[in-house]
Amino acid sequence: MKTVQANDLELFFGDRAILSGVQLTLTTESKAALTGGNGSGKSTLMKLLTGSIKADGGSVSVQKGTRVSYLPQSGRSYGTKSLYDEAESAFSRLHLMAREKSDVEHQLSSTEKNDRRIQLLLERQHELEEELLRADYYHREKEIEQVLTGLGFQSGDFQRPAESFSGGWQMRIALAKVLLEHPDILLLDEPTNYLDLEARNWLEDFLGDYSGGFMIVSHDRYFLDTTVNETYELFMGGLKRYPGNYSDYLRRRNAELEELSREYEKQQEEIDRLNGFIQKFRYNASKAKQVQSRIKLLEKMERIEIPSHMKSIHFSFPPAPHSGKIVLEVEGLSKSYDRIDVLQNLSFTLQRGEKLVVTGPNGAGKSTLLRILSGQDQNYRGQVRYGAGVDLGYFSQEQSELERSESSLIELFESEAPTELVPRLRNLLGAFLFQGDDIYKALNVLSGGELSRVALLRMLMQPHNLLILDEPTNHLDIHSKDVLLDALKSFDGTLIFVSHDRYFIEQLAGRVLKLGGGEARDFPGDYAYYLYRLARERTDEREGSSSTRGTPDAVEQESTSSKDDYQQSRQQKNRLRKLETEESDLMRSLEENEEQQREIQERMADPKVYSDGESIKKLQHELEESEREHQRLSRRWEELLLEKEALESRV
Repeated sequence: MKTVQANDLELFFGDRAILSGVQLTLTTESKAALTGGNGSGKSTLMKLLTGSIKADGGSVSVQKGTRVSYLPQSGRSYGTKSLYDEAESAFSRLHLMAREKSDVEHQLSSTEKNDRRIQLLLERQHELEEELLRADYYHREKEIEQVLTGLGFQSGDFQRPAESFSGGWQMRIALAKVLLEHPDILLLDEPTNYLDLEARNWLEDFLGDYSGGFMIVSHDRYFLDTTVNETYELFMGGLKRYPGNYSDYLRRRNAELEELSREYEKQQEEIDRLNGFIQKFRYNASKAKQVQSRIKLLEKMERIEIPSHMKSIHFSFPPAPHSGKIVLEVEGLSKSYDRIDVLQNLSFTLQRGEKLVVTGPNGAGKSTLLRILSGQDQNYRGQVRYGAGVDLGYFSQEQSELERSESSLIELFESEAPTELVPRLRNLLGAFLFQGDDIYKALNVLSGGELSRVALLRMLMQPHNLLILDEPTNHLDIHSKDVLLDALKSFDGTLIFVSHDRYFIEQLAGRVLKLGGGEARDFPGDYAYYLYRLARERTDEREGSSSTRGTPDAVEQESTSSKDDYQQSRQQKNRLRKLETEESDLMRSLEENEEQQREIQERMADPKVYSDGESIKKLQHELEESEREHQRLSRRWEELLLEKEALESRV
């Protein structure tokens, strides 16, 4: 098994410890997530593991022969090679092996049979051929095509110069190359940043089948839940491991956080008490010793800190102004670019309170549709009508400009925020990743990502009743997304949004509009229902069932039947999840019960106890009670397994 090991890593920035005593072992079996607050050192740790930067203390050990590949968050760009040739360069190590194998074979053909080198050459030829076969070198063309198309490139792109692709697509090229290298251990820093849903789903499947190990930094919860089985958290320079996927980590971490919060509150009360004494008796000569002792106590006290990325911050919208029942009507909407139909004869009606997600592959027209619906693009055919009293708020990455000035962030928001939000502005800015002294940054020094977050928060604080949001979760971490998600869930207006974050979509959308090939399909249910419908249609196509399709009655009947089937399937899946949770609790209870019985039996075997008739009688009674409880738990477990098997056969 190949390994990369960090031993007591130390790294300082000035007098601040970025990493302190970090221990980590990654192997070819690792499926790990790396999480932590903004600036906690996640990218830094990955760079240390690759050797691209050096630690101030400790060491990184890479087992001989272990190959590690690293994908940074950004910064990769490529030149005049074609896309295909750039991807093919990921096999450069194997090209060298193939050339060496050819040289060895040439030597074999020109070497006398009785030459002592023959055996060594044959052994080297065999080693090289085995490695080339193991890496599937002779089928690399097919793999290159699969990886590039999986990440969203079209076959017509393969001969385009790599430099002709935009920054986001440049990072897709970088990801393709890293995946094609087939290293023993992959280090992926925000690999989903530039991927749409289809490409993310493909990457999930790729990693699910990957034969090596990997560690991922990502702000996509669904992606992490489906790919990893352990989570490492960086906090205050230290690294701690949590078994399970990201949601498992959150559950365990939140339980720890509750206990930490209680300890924090106790400590704050003690600090207030000590400070109160100091302030009260600071100038009282007779209390000087007691004052000094309390000052020293405060100085020595190890302060409890709540992780910034785990702090509970809630944001609620200003009440949405009342609108009519019909919020938006779209009729015969069409849009073309260079004679290519992006949208064709699209019609739908949106009612008050609906939350609609617009999905589809890159280039399907999602952002185009949102620009039209928001009034940013007037060049289209058809009609867009707003209902009575509609007050629209629109956000997109292109709408993130604001007047550059030396005014600070906090000054901007204090001048614009509703009165009731002013006391919570620092927390809100923190939730949107402006922490500490960041709130005093001048507007004229903000980066593109920071401007985007400012634009989003400014819009959210205004009282709109129709929000149109194009990729609102870009440039946000998981905690910030959760703050936004909770706010949008409780938003009492109407919402249209585009997102590539599946968890965000699943939690928020109540209706799905799918775009593609100039056409649109409306799914009157949540995202799980949308996926269910697509899966059912694929099954029907395979089975050739199309007998009654086409008439309005048949379509309506099929939609109703499909929704009923979906609801039943969903109820069964919910029941199955509850049974799995109960099974986990039962197994834990059985283990605790068995441990209790062992302890009782050990006490009964103690000479001091078994010679005491009263004590042994009491323990015997406890043992019988414990055995009866074990039988009850075992019966319930058997019943649960039977119900699970029945449900699993139907789901």
